[in-house]
Amino acid sequence: MGIIIWLVVGGVVGWLASLIMRTDAQQGILLNIVVGIVGAFIAGLIFSGGSINDGVTVYSFLISLLGAVVLLAIVNLVRRGRVR
Repeated sequence: MGIIIWLVVGGVVGWLASLIMRTDAQQGILLNIVVGIVGAFIAGLIFSGGSINDGVTVYSFLISLLGAVVLLAIVNLVRRGRVR
């Protein structure tokens, strides 16, 4: 059941991050999920001291969103030479 929650929350976080970074038209649902999960994983490692299984709280959701936005900014910087 945990993997389904990761996919759903990852999809929502990735979609919101793509709206914030204005890359939504370039990404599909699969890339949104990947960006959300990878961003959440990276932010969870950095901000939660390596623990990524604390459950879905407002704090973990916002940290995941921050991680996804930073991930998209890095991808945009590498691909286009600017954050956007």
